Amino acid sequence: MGIRVAVAGASGYAGGELLRLLSAHPELEVVAATAHSNVGQPVVAVHPGLRSLAGLRFAPTTAATLSEADIVFLALPHGSSGELAAQLPDGLKIVDLGADHRLIDGATFESYYKTAHPGTWTYGLPELPGQREKIAASSRVANTGCYAVATILALAPLVAAGVIETEDVVVVAASGTSGAGRSAKINLLGSEVMGDVSPYKVGAHQHVPEILQASGARTLSMTPLLAPMPRGILATVTARPTSAALTEAEVRGVLHQAYADEPFVHLLEEGVQPRTAATAGSNSVHLQAVIDINSGRVIVTSAIDNIGKGAAGQALQNANIMLGLDERAGLAVDAVAP
Repeated sequence: MGIRVAVAGASGYAGGELLRLLSAHPELEVVAATAHSNVGQPVVAVHPGLRSLAGLRFAPTTAATLSEADIVFLALPHGSSGELAAQLPDGLKIVDLGADHRLIDGATFESYYKTAHPGTWTYGLPELPGQREKIAASSRVANTGCYAVATILALAPLVAAGVIETEDVVVVAASGTSGAGRSAKINLLGSEVMGDVSPYKVGAHQHVPEILQASGARTLSMTPLLAPMPRGILATVTARPTSAALTEAEVRGVLHQAYADEPFVHLLEEGVQPRTAATAGSNSVHLQAVIDINSGRVIVTSAIDNIGKGAAGQALQNANIMLGLDERAGLAVDAVAP
């Protein structure tokens, strides 16, 4: 028997992706998949592609069920993880895919999420300097937000190197519809989404304070877009250079130095732009950097699978580190195609 794993909220998109990744993991065994309205149903009734878990049924989301595992993933709606996590044993390892434990400042959390702040856990982005060691030493890890992953990894090394201004960072990012969850919503119907791109939460997206907290940027304007695709995020991150003499090669050099040894972050060949399809089903991040010939602004483009590196893949990467396993176990660098 391997390391025992439980997934709370396993009927959703992120929870289902976690089950898919865990089912192929060489060291982990899924012993519980919990849900709410789907309790008692076979997992394959909701996730028909998960044939290796055909014998597993959804259990109620209770502390007693989850406490039987060695590590727990909480793939629950924002505002739902804190209360449940407080009922679990102190030594039990937990990765929270929701936003409840990401932010340090409680007032900021409450302003964006309109609910009480349940506390701060170790931030789960291993590629940040020194963060991998903190994750390894933690029993409670807060997984990153999907837009946050794509933006922070594009931005943080440039801020740390001092080559861009920390004010007036602008992000425009398009996400697939799976980022909105699995609940039935009129604006997510195929006939509403196909052939359309629409902005939402303009000027008030909840990932902005997380990005500022982790990247070192001071002010940021973000416009999220809903794109007619099931999964993926493409982010365009722009900032003013600290020197008019900054070259494109220097910007790429900063990113290369930051991520040369990272298994999942890839600075693409010069002239090649990231595409969401090239990250689908993987835990990879694709980056590219240029300098705008008109404005002189630095532009970094970033692509991820929003329920891969932006959610379930990132959570499994964190869990591997917490458990002392190979960080890459159960995770794909290569995408699926077409």
